[in-house]
Amino acid sequence: MIMLEKWHNHQPETFVCINKWQQTPDTVTIELQSQVNTESIDFKPGQFVSLGIRIDNKLLFRAYSISSIPHRSTLQLTIKRVDGGKVSTYLVNTLTIGDNVQLLKPTGEFNCIDHPPKNQSVLLISAGCGITPVYSMAKYWLEHNANIDICFIHVAKSPSQTLFFEQLVQLNSEHSNFNLQLLLKDKADTEFHQGRLNQQWLEQLTPNLHQRTVYLCGPEGFMEDVSHYLQQLNFNMAQFFQESFTPTIAPVAEEVTKTVNVDIPAFSQTLTVNHGDNLATTLENTNLPILVACRSGVCGSCRCKVTPNSVSSTSNMTLTAEDIEQGYVLACSSTIIDNTEVSFQ
Repeated sequence: MIMLEKWHNHQPETFVCINKWQQTPDTVTIELQSQVNTESIDFKPGQFVSLGIRIDNKLLFRAYSISSIPHRSTLQLTIKRVDGGKVSTYLVNTLTIGDNVQLLKPTGEFNCIDHPPKNQSVLLISAGCGITPVYSMAKYWLEHNANIDICFIHVAKSPSQTLFFEQLVQLNSEHSNFNLQLLLKDKADTEFHQGRLNQQWLEQLTPNLHQRTVYLCGPEGFMEDVSHYLQQLNFNMAQFFQESFTPTIAPVAEEVTKTVNVDIPAFSQTLTVNHGDNLATTLENTNLPILVACRSGVCGSCRCKVTPNSVSSTSNMTLTAEDIEQGYVLACSSTIIDNTEVSFQ
């Protein structure tokens, strides 16, 4: 299985787009292959990869869940165009077959290998483009003939707005251990369930709920609601896993209008910024070579070292205790609260 040298050293590797197709009016799937190795690529179903693309002569990174399964020679990413999203808009509208992109090594705690099903019985819950990682999990189990009972609840507006709609219907017809429950918001289609997911729907659509391990991905509010429903049903939350892949906005401890200095000795720069500014955004605005991929504090690409007590951080998910003791933070999840010195060691 492939372990590219640059990936091993936590550096981007060049991949080429070898295929691209439309999933819904605002969503595409792209298929990527390494330029240097065509062996099978290893990752854990549910994980994401940080993709970099050069736009206006600037390399921008964003994180996307992998929609294919491991041990193939290519990766597939399914990408929804986000309003105002420079990278997603470029990938959906402009990227063509033959174009190169940069990929960081797949990562993410949300996966079905590190958190396997407890009773060979799972509930996958998703909404919108949150379907991508749990779809990868389902395909992985079915591909490997795993004796796992899969209940798959997906919430969407309509069949035409449902990612992988035809594939899901086919899996449902071909596999007795795959139970698709599609909950649509549009009332024009009567073939599937209609309405918004609530506690009653969750109970009604899920046989033997309390015997299952739950994997959840979707918009932040949706995931909060589902977590609340499960707790109200006295579900064992030790068997509940959700994607924490949501941009983090670090709160400012107090309302203060002042400026602070950010020294970056390696690049002979001193910046004057506002108290409470996001550290990653500050560094990006100066065109410094920092990778900011997930913007959620989960991938670790923006790890840097700062002066103690100079920033307020909301995530240290990928940092070790030693990293934290030495002053490392995740820039995307840190706001500047005092004068600081930044290094990229």
